[in-house]
Amino acid sequence: MHQLWPIPTTKPVDSEFTDVETLERIYAYPTELDRPWLRVNFVSSLDGAVAVEGSSRGLSSPTDQRVLALIRDLSDVVLVGAGTALAEGYRGVRRTEVRSRRRRERGLDEVPPIAVVTARGSVPADSPLVTDTVATPIVVTSAASPAEWRHELTRAGADVIVAGTEEVDPPRVLRALAERGLYRIGCEGGPALFGSLVAADVVDELCLTVSPLLTAGRASRIAVGDGVEAPRGMRLLSALRADDSVLLLRYGRAAE
Repeated sequence: MHQLWPIPTTKPVDSEFTDVETLERIYAYPTELDRPWLRVNFVSSLDGAVAVEGSSRGLSSPTDQRVLALIRDLSDVVLVGAGTALAEGYRGVRRTEVRSRRRRERGLDEVPPIAVVTARGSVPADSPLVTDTVATPIVVTSAASPAEWRHELTRAGADVIVAGTEEVDPPRVLRALAERGLYRIGCEGGPALFGSLVAADVVDELCLTVSPLLTAGRASRIAVGDGVEAPRGMRLLSALRADDSVLLLRYGRAAE
């Protein structure tokens, strides 16, 4: 992997690095957080598609999967929309030797829980998201979801958060996660959830993997929704290039 930005001070520009420590440093969360920090991670094609035949797997690569796993390892919680979680076959995050080491060194729990967002209750109580997991699953919903469904999830062992009346309210979601000590939030989409987070102006970072593919078609962009009156300014924090022509970009909020 080659570091393009920030410009390395001890190696030539675009120099290759293979050490895990450098990658962990680049993707580290801020230290001593006193508020929730929301990092969104997406992969897209060169022409902006977020899926091939309905799944992101056709855009992903070993490099992208490596960074996805790293972000999960560094996060307190994985936030994902129900549509994406069900389409991609999500279940609880797995234990691995590398994950256990990383998290133990940082004083984190063994694996991060997955917090799945569904305003109307589209996640069954017998979903692998609820039943096949090491960490206690979190389901974030609105008061408009069926009360009996919420009770079923609670009986199945899920931590149910009601964060909104008709829709799920992003700031309330972040506050509820912070109340549980979950400050480092790694969001994995999908586009509707990301769009709501952009509209609520709660996104601190975007990690975007650009896959060297042209797909055309009618696949969604990485964020969809009603949009915002004024675009949110971002600044480039890091840029990496992998040997398979994958580009890994990380953007943070622009200085206000």
